[in-house]
Parts: sequence; structure tokens; C-alpha cells
Amino acid sequence: MSGFFTSFFQWLSGIFFLKSAEIAIVGLQASGKTSFVNVIGSGQWSEDVVPTVGFIFRKVRKGNVTLKIWDVAGQPKFRSMWERYCHGVDAIVFIVDSADPEKFNTARFELHQLLSQSALGGVPLLVLGNKNDLDGHVPVKELIRDLQLDKITDRPVSCYSCSMKSQHNLDIVLQWLSGRSH
Repeated sequence: MSGFFTSFFQWLSGIFFLKSAEIAIVGLQASGKTSFVNVIGSGQWSEDVVPTVGFIFRKVRKGNVTLKIWDVAGQPKFRSMWERYCHGVDAIVFIVDSADPEKFNTARFELHQLLSQSALGGVPLLVLGNKNDLDGHVPVKELIRDLQLDKITDRPVSCYSCSMKSQHNLDIVLQWLSGRSH
């Protein structure tokens, strides 16, 4: 995990002129949103994560940069709130459990419903296929197809496969986020 810290510090150093960046983390329940926030904030992954109720706001400060993170609950009753927390952010991060293809139809519907909101037009989207350490996870090409990411044309879209348990592709994720911040 020390490589992650180094990468994160380099990412922050690369945007040193930035005082603040803001991202919203959304996705269905149990996809790994809070784990992602915890890894960014502390560099630690834990199995003991309590499901988010409503939202969690977290500021991560490294040097002169403050990263403001909205971690929004993914249970059905909270999905209508996603737009509120995505409005005005520098990027939307949509996390999907890539080892649970049975939820892809719901994830696709909810993602496209969110992105259809006019207030979110143009906000960059990063899709993370989490849990690539599990057997049966779906590769990026299938995520792109199943979530119909190629049909999203009104904003920059990127999709990566990752596991919050390891550093695999988290460096790329942080580089992507740094390129989308203002």
C-alpha cells in the first residue's frame, strides 16, 4: 500500500496549483464506494465497512490540496439523491461490482438516469469495475458494453477495472481524476 501513498502524493503534487477538487462517488449498494473513499483517505482497506446511510462527506487534505468527496448511499431509496451530490463536482465516479453481473441492468439504468439530468451535462464520468480480484469478474470491455458507456457522448467517460484491496489500477484512477479537476 506504500506505493499507493506515493502515487497519491504524486497525483496531488501534479495538481499543486489546485486548492480544492470535488468528486461524487455513486453506485449500487455494496459496490465498494466507501472502501474506495477509505483507501484514498487513509491508504487502508478493511472488510469491516458499514453500509452508508444517506451520504458521507469527507475531506482529504494532502499538502495544500483538499479533496472533497461525497460518498452517496446506493440503496434504492437513496438513489434519487445522487443528482444533488453530483451537481457542481469536478467528476462523477460510478463504482460497480464487476463480479455481480446480475446487477448490471439496474446499474446501467441508474447511471443513465443520473446522467440524463441536465444540471450534470458535461461532468466527466469515471466508471470503476471494482472487485476484479474475485473469480468471475467482468473485464472492462464487457462493462462498457453492459453499461452502454459507448452511448454516453455528452461528457468524457473512462472505465477501469480495479480492486480496492490492492493498488492494481488505482494509480491510473488517480491520474484520471487529476486530469479532470479544475
